[in-house]
Amino acid sequence: MEVPAVNLKAIVLVHWLLTTWGCLGFPHSYAYGNFTVLAVGVWAIAQRDSIDAIIMFLIGLLITILLDIINISLFYPRGSSLTDLQRFDAGMAIFSLLLKPLSCLFVYQMYRERGGEYVINLGFLSGGRDRSSYQSIDQQDAPCPYPDLDRKPAPHPF
Repeated sequence: MEVPAVNLKAIVLVHWLLTTWGCLGFPHSYAYGNFTVLAVGVWAIAQRDSIDAIIMFLIGLLITILLDIINISLFYPRGSSLTDLQRFDAGMAIFSLLLKPLSCLFVYQMYRERGGEYVINLGFLSGGRDRSSYQSIDQQDAPCPYPDLDRKPAPHPF
């Protein structure tokens, strides 16, 4: 199954809008975390070829998934009589949280398109491509002019 191409600008715009609406009732920690990651997303938009920008945006999105779960669980408005504003901002924060894994999938696809390669090496578990058998074309050894120097007979003196 092929992942459809989604514009990074659309991802940042949707999460900015949902974060702005979610900030209406949640504390400043929710806003600081999400807007910082969105600023890194703007950096990833501005630097189209930067692998660092897109991987930092991806890692930031993954971290804000955990932070959003904590913020929503701690500061969700309690009580049977919630105002419309409280329901709206909590709903937008939850909707943003539900969209983040999908956004991470799209951002990871963009990371791969920019030439990034995620390699994990934990000893017994490794992921990514094994490049140990490849030889760099930049550092080629000069060929020996006499490859079998030890096997050549000594020259005869005349």
